[in-house]
Amino acid sequence: MTLSVRIIPCLDVTDGRVVKGVNFTNLIDAGDPVEMAALYGNEGADELTFLDISASSSGRETTLDIVRRTAEQVFIPLTVGGGIRSVEDVDRLLRAGADKISINTSAIARPELIAEIADRFGSQVLVLSVDARRARTESGFEVTTHGGRESTAIDALTWVERACALGVGEILLNSMDADGTRAGYDIGMISAVRAVSTVPLIASGGAGDLADFAAALDAGADALLAASVFHFGIHRIGDVKRYLSANNYPIRTVTT
Repeated sequence: MTLSVRIIPCLDVTDGRVVKGVNFTNLIDAGDPVEMAALYGNEGADELTFLDISASSSGRETTLDIVRRTAEQVFIPLTVGGGIRSVEDVDRLLRAGADKISINTSAIARPELIAEIADRFGSQVLVLSVDARRARTESGFEVTTHGGRESTAIDALTWVERACALGVGEILLNSMDADGTRAGYDIGMISAVRAVSTVPLIASGGAGDLADFAAALDAGADALLAASVFHFGIHRIGDVKRYLSANNYPIRTVTT
């Protein structure tokens, strides 16, 4: 049985508001996270991702209150990330209403955290967020941390392979070069990561035209994450789903 393609709006949150910029800079306000979560749920989103993008860089934990209120408004899987450093943090988020959690900076600092979370809660709750950009590494792709502000010199493909072995359930691949540009997903990066990943791959960064979503799937993505095209009304979730369905990609029907 072929699994349906998942369309996932992403809410990048800082100081309690959804924000969006280009290449993680020049952020502008996009709205209230709880209201936007409810809207996307009603529009037919398959999942929702909530990322507190300043949590790791500022040393804060993810805002549990917003997570609770968001979880009350949506009846689709909710992934939460930002500032998660321990199994205790994961436990608090799951109790607050998250279905899955996403880690990045903390996993690079201490890779064994991946195995600890997977062993305690199961791989199905664990998403590894890989903020990657083109650089002079073996594969040509490097992992960054702290919202793309810090270089790691770690090769992205090597890191994905290691994370899969440690027990992650999914890879959320964010192209730092394409983020917010609406110039298309980084197809080369998606293809390269697909070749080494043993778990489902979520493509993120660069969605603009409807054809961009299909191109990312053709490159090997299992799910498609987008932010600015949804936040600013360039496309609605139903538009993307109708386009993909018309081009014979398996999608979950929008029932609004």
